[in-house]
Amino acid sequence: MALKNVRVFFLALLLLASPFVQVARCQSDSEVESTEAVEEVGDLGIVGEDVQDFGDENFSPAPGVSTICVFPKNSARVVPAGEETELLVGMKNDGESTVNVIAIKASIHLPFDHQLLVQNLTAQAFNNASVPASAQSTFPYIFAVSKFLQPGTFDLVGTIVYEIDQNPYQNTFYNGTIEVVEAGNLLSIESVFLVTLGIALLVLLGVWVRGQIKNLSKKTKRAPKVEVGTKTTDASMDEWLQGTAYTQSLSSKSKKKK
Repeated sequence: MALKNVRVFFLALLLLASPFVQVARCQSDSEVESTEAVEEVGDLGIVGEDVQDFGDENFSPAPGVSTICVFPKNSARVVPAGEETELLVGMKNDGESTVNVIAIKASIHLPFDHQLLVQNLTAQAFNNASVPASAQSTFPYIFAVSKFLQPGTFDLVGTIVYEIDQNPYQNTFYNGTIEVVEAGNLLSIESVFLVTLGIALLVLLGVWVRGQIKNLSKKTKRAPKVEVGTKTTDASMDEWLQGTAYTQSLSSKSKKKK
């Protein structure tokens, strides 16, 4: 039974570790792509929150324009509540016209239903940011989730709004999960759970090994039973020895005892 429990815990550990391996792999792939698709950017003319109001209208992406997203030095996408977090948005323009970047905006949603909005993050506007035809650029975006947001897993949806020939477009550069943690907390919930699970697994292994050692020691300590019976003397043997020195010595010993 103990061996079966060990197998179940080990399988659970592998299943829980696989998402982190996948996240690390996706992040490394994104960093490679961003290295190829990013060039140095001059004066972007960041003007804070004075972004042109497009309302809640959504625009389609322009043909030939692609975007990627990278969390620098944050492959686990851990976001401390109330503290600033930076991400980089890479844009590649394979079209024939210059792309004028207007703003970057994002929002936080519940992972099981994007209709449930948790928080609209600060939009970051650009006054002098453009990507010429057959070029690529990187744009920083700094955001902070509410310090009152409970730690947990949430979905971050980020979009970049731009214009081509005065026609608005937008691309969703990120639509995935982030891990919100308390400020100053370096460990995510998943990390704490994995550590706890690992400790429980080690304890279970220790108990199982100890039980096996006890069972083995009990088996080795068992001694064979020796039956001790009463000593009997054959009558015919007494008659045969009668009158010999042996019987005389026995009779003398019995007299002395009396």
